[in-house]
Amino acid sequence: MIVSIIGLGYIGLPTASILASHQIKVIGVDVNPQVIKTINQGKIHIIESGLESMVHSAVQKGFLRAAKKPEKADVFIIAVPTPFKVNHEPDLSFIESAVRAIAKVLEKGNLVILESTSPVGTTEKMLEWIQEDRPDFSYPKFGSDNFESDIALAYCPERVLPGDVLNELVQNDRIIGGVSLKCSEKAADLYKIFVEGDCMITDCRTAELGKLVENSFRDVNIAFANELSLICDKLSINVQELIKYANHHPRVNILQPGPGVGGHCIAVDPWFIIDSAPDEAKLIHAARLVNDNKPNHVVKKVNHAVSIINKNQSEIKIACLGLAFKPDIDDLRESPALNIAHRISLMGFEKISLVEPNINEIPNIFTKEKAELVELEAALNSADIVLILVKHKAFRIISLDMLKDKQVIDTCGALS
Repeated sequence: MIVSIIGLGYIGLPTASILASHQIKVIGVDVNPQVIKTINQGKIHIIESGLESMVHSAVQKGFLRAAKKPEKADVFIIAVPTPFKVNHEPDLSFIESAVRAIAKVLEKGNLVILESTSPVGTTEKMLEWIQEDRPDFSYPKFGSDNFESDIALAYCPERVLPGDVLNELVQNDRIIGGVSLKCSEKAADLYKIFVEGDCMITDCRTAELGKLVENSFRDVNIAFANELSLICDKLSINVQELIKYANHHPRVNILQPGPGVGGHCIAVDPWFIIDSAPDEAKLIHAARLVNDNKPNHVVKKVNHAVSIINKNQSEIKIACLGLAFKPDIDDLRESPALNIAHRISLMGFEKISLVEPNINEIPNIFTKEKAELVELEAALNSADIVLILVKHKAFRIISLDMLKDKQVIDTCGALS
């Protein structure tokens, strides 16, 4: 068996390395030449526990290599980004590009799997794109198992936690939704090679919505916590203490508030449901607005801290601790911390010190004259305002003595 994985990012590369560790030949495809070069050297371009040694071993043994274009294979797995446009409309251009590239090398009996988080109907849209480019094959029809098709298509979303991806790809249950039942079964056979959790078979529409629902559920719960933090700020109540006591109720489990919601999943997926059913998704929409507005509240708290300090704003130094979208990873996608830090860098402070232990270079959205990536101790020593945006391990052990006589804004309960 040869498996081709299109997109060698946070999901594609770990999936490729796990398949290769089972002595399956994997051809990874990516549009970034530097990513291809790095992987073919047995190295990685992302931070993920245990991934580098697995990739190095797979490349050395000849089970994994990276290429610029799709080649003939038995299975094609698409794991490319699915962002949204300015108006929160889903952008499927990366998926379409991948599908049309695959179509050129498809052969009878091939299986095409989409793993990218997508709106309901995307797998069937893929089927239409392939049919346009390759009318020489017979294809499955949604909900019909009355005939054999030349090509099988399925949707199988990932459900992993960054930082523990290799473990969760193996241990977690998977939803596998084919265009037809036979497509589902064929895809399940592939995943059973390495998945120790249950491979649950359904149709592609249910699988697509299932992924969106899982992350929308989390988004709604986070929005409740974030809204509580706004209420507590207004009423001068410690939200961390409030949640601690409330969670002693046997049927209450309130999450921790933060500066917003980030990452490619929770901050994006609910909009796909809202786009598909705008009149029905009222609660989901309200949660998105609460979480998307939280960075504005954080900036207001920074302005309040400025008003307390007996200096002009142009003389004030501020330290922004954390840029990633969640603790102890290097992923900056849709990060509210990054958004807030960038906005603060434009506010006219004397100095902006950025502390992010998991990256080596300042993101290019910052002007180097306005912001600098520094070590934690240096940032704390010089700062008048300390803004904690991510609950990284390094920030949870900050000595309170280092924060003496500073305005501290802890958006994520790192010091609690």
